[in-house]
Amino acid sequence: MKSAFIVIKEQIENFYLIRRLSLYELKSKHKSNYLGTAWEVINPLIQILIYWFVFGSIRQRADIEVAPGMTVPFIYWLLGAFILWNFFYQATILGSKSIYSRLGMLSKMNFPMSVIPNFAIFSQFYIHLIMLGITIIIFQVSGYYLSIYFIQIFYFIFASFCLIFAIALITSTFSTIIRDVHMFINAVLRMVLYLSPILWQITILEEPLITILKLNPLYYLIEGYRSAFFGLDWYFIEHWQYTLYFWGLVIVLLSFGSMLHVKFRRHFIDYL
Repeated sequence: MKSAFIVIKEQIENFYLIRRLSLYELKSKHKSNYLGTAWEVINPLIQILIYWFVFGSIRQRADIEVAPGMTVPFIYWLLGAFILWNFFYQATILGSKSIYSRLGMLSKMNFPMSVIPNFAIFSQFYIHLIMLGITIIIFQVSGYYLSIYFIQIFYFIFASFCLIFAIALITSTFSTIIRDVHMFINAVLRMVLYLSPILWQITILEEPLITILKLNPLYYLIEGYRSAFFGLDWYFIEHWQYTLYFWGLVIVLLSFGSMLHVKFRRHFIDYL
């Protein structure tokens, strides 16, 4: 836990730097493109349309029952979860390679190395906020008006950020030591997309598969986002046992990731 406190303290003390570096990261990534950072929004929107066309249109997916007596078209059900998935996927991928891709500049740095995964994640956080805003507009125009339950979206955004940062600390350390780890993470995340209730309902399964799949912390976040958008309930309160499990897992991952990072960061330059 000592390492975790060290890492958290470094994030707080360098928060202004994280925001500046994340904005620079976002701008420099697409500086040679005419549309620039707009591609960060265009790409996920195209993906959403493709998934809707394949899973919702061609297969003629019926409306999804999100609560007893309440059904919604598949496209809105998909949209409520996919914006979270896009943030999780992109931020995790960038976070995992954030350190080894910047080994050349490590000797010139005058800020803690734990800041590097965080500003990589933050660069995607801005995109997530834009996607969130677009989704809110779509829901409003379509008649799915926001309710008081939408307030919990801020809690789930924070929870998502904590989970991604904890994972990034682990993966960025292992990826620096063993480069193949990054490719493995990429493959695993693509599999996680289909093991999470993003494109299909978990209720079509039977126990114990449902309970096993709920061990995936993304399930908690996805259902929380949907509860916020569709005004279903205070998900993190109604499912308080799941909330305790989620934060217990985040604390374990953060403690382990912080320990690894603090232990190996003095030697990162050796892997150049």
